[in-house]
Amino acid sequence: MTQAPASPLGYDVKFQRVGVGGGADLQIRSLLDKQQFSDPFGLALAAGISSATWPLFGLVWPSAQKLADLMQTWDLKGKRVLELGCGLALASLVVHRREGNVTASDCHPLTEIFLKANLQLNALPPLPYETGNWGRINLGLGAFDLLIASDVLYERNHPAQLSGFIQEHAADGAEVLIVDPNRGNRSAFHRDMARMGFSVTELLMNEPLQDLSRYRGRLLHYKRDAG
Repeated sequence: MTQAPASPLGYDVKFQRVGVGGGADLQIRSLLDKQQFSDPFGLALAAGISSATWPLFGLVWPSAQKLADLMQTWDLKGKRVLELGCGLALASLVVHRREGNVTASDCHPLTEIFLKANLQLNALPPLPYETGNWGRINLGLGAFDLLIASDVLYERNHPAQLSGFIQEHAADGAEVLIVDPNRGNRSAFHRDMARMGFSVTELLMNEPLQDLSRYRGRLLHYKRDAG
């Protein structure tokens, strides 16, 4: 892991290698720590993001690593994939590297900048990116066969917001995969998804990360019959 000088955006960043099960490591530029906050142009205020949560998009989270591992082996043939709340988009990078049809999405104004930098670090071509604010409709985004996310249920309002967004952008017969580090809001999300016709299977994910650090979480796998 290497610390780099402050970026032109006013943030201290670092470069790190992130292991991916069964695939080559990803080279990732991320924020140095949770204290990185600089908003000279009022982007945080406009997006409704607090100074405390502003840096979270730019960190490598354990559940994101687990989702990236999963995408290294998941069947992608013929599927249009959307990563929700992608942050540093580790899973999207893996799908893209496997030549999958993936779009990354997030509501953070700086996500796309970091995504482009990490695509270059990994010698990958451009990857489609869309702003994905769960409280707003994005008519141009379309529908997807596989929707993926990691650690996206950490606030009480997230189940309703996320399920509503999924309803707008899930194709008939869609699958949804969410890696969740045992957050307390998943039961509410199960109920919201059931009302939309999705069944759920939970799978414990207690294997260590690629660096052998401990992980405790679940894979939430939702399926909806084509109708």
